[in-house]
Amino acid sequence: MYELIRSALQRPLTVVVAMLAILFFAFAAVRDIAVDIFPSMDVPAIYVAEPYGGLSPEQLDGFMANQFQNNFLFVSGVKKIETKSIQGLTLIKLSFYPGTDMAQAAAEVATQVSRATAFMPTGTLPPQVVRFDASSLPVGQLVLESDKSSLTQLQDLAASRIRPMFTTIPGVTSTAPFGGNIRTIVVKADPAKLRGYQLTPDDVVKAIVSSNQPSAAGNVKMGDVAYMAPVNSLIEHPADFLDVPLRTGAGPGVYLRDVATVEDAADVTTGY
Repeated sequence: MYELIRSALQRPLTVVVAMLAILFFAFAAVRDIAVDIFPSMDVPAIYVAEPYGGLSPEQLDGFMANQFQNNFLFVSGVKKIETKSIQGLTLIKLSFYPGTDMAQAAAEVATQVSRATAFMPTGTLPPQVVRFDASSLPVGQLVLESDKSSLTQLQDLAASRIRPMFTTIPGVTSTAPFGGNIRTIVVKADPAKLRGYQLTPDDVVKAIVSSNQPSAAGNVKMGDVAYMAPVNSLIEHPADFLDVPLRTGAGPGVYLRDVATVEDAADVTTGY
């Protein structure tokens, strides 16, 4: 250390020139270096999320995750497949080797997803396929709270009013709101009454579905004018569900009000 200080004191001009050279090249580097708040990051990973309400993690692993894994083995460049199942949801992560064409990989994953869903249980919805990259990381959170509104009302407000405001901002992707309860028409059937009328919960579900679905409108032509004649096949008010017929024909009719109650409430909160 002392030798270095002694050498610098003996050659002051050399030290000054070296310092000026360092400052010059540092200024040139700062001026020309590329700066990006969100640099391009090619993270070779794709997530597949498959929801199915009512199934246990073991059932999701056996009926869905296992089938997805078998099909994803045919995707080019797959390095590792990881699965995680919780009640009502299975999540699959596909990791790829560096240098893999992720656009082609995403297309192959979508193709294999379509093939795998053909072997899924009845009522399976198409899964959500998300390619993970730096732009999908959250940069902020907006929290809503109220002393007067319920969680269901806040959820509707966030989904229908606030979220669309963010989608108009260039380069911003607004995620779905979470933490609230989604408005749901809850039908609570009495098991004893169902047994008394020799009905099953599936009979109730089929009756509600068949009595509340959109139907194509027809036309009634009167003279030179063709009037639209819509079919009143959708239930407008929650209380009208009570009038859904469960059994018709010979004998007394059985309606939903005879075996169940209907509430304009929310789904069961399982976690945030």
